Amino acid sequence: MVNLPILPPDQQAILQTVLRLAQTCEYEVEHTNQVTFLAVRIFDELHSLHHLGQRERAWLVYASLLHDIGWIEGWKNHHKVSLRIILATSMLPFDNKERLIIGSIARYHRRSLPDLSHDHYSALLPAQRHAVDILAGCLRLADGLDRSHQQRIKDLHCKVTRKKILVTCETAQPALEEIEASKAKKNLLELATGRVVEMTGLEGAPN
Repeated sequence: MVNLPILPPDQQAILQTVLRLAQTCEYEVEHTNQVTFLAVRIFDELHSLHHLGQRERAWLVYASLLHDIGWIEGWKNHHKVSLRIILATSMLPFDNKERLIIGSIARYHRRSLPDLSHDHYSALLPAQRHAVDILAGCLRLADGLDRSHQQRIKDLHCKVTRKKILVTCETAQPALEEIEASKAKKNLLELATGRVVEMTGLEGAPN
């Protein structure tokens, strides 16, 4: 099983609470851990580009662990249900603003991109919306990179150029589903960074 990213000691109690909520919602452990690992790898690899800190990194971990909890009510619109649970549950020790941020990151792992017509997103300050864009972009791409739920991507590395983000994936087997999903789900990260995302290593050729 993929190990979860390391968080500072003062975040460990919060992490355990987040995991308890995920367990209550019967989350898919291996897929969720894989997506969390990949999302944080992308975040860490792109630090020179986004300059976000440990607080934002922790938000990404929490949102990644909770991104699919909406499945407890079924597949359709589960991203919106994940947001609703994060905003409403008494289990999470976050203030209202953090709930909006973490919930928004989880909500944008699929379907619609962030938009000011969405109340939970428009309620944030511009800097917070920018953080959501970056973090949800990392999560959205990471979710695509485990489209098969088979944990085919073992690691990844990013190179940032003036116009591109080159993501090289290490795979143990062909990742055909991940190729197509990453093409579809790189859009938010591209918008948030102003760079084209190119994927390599999934099938040995650029996408």
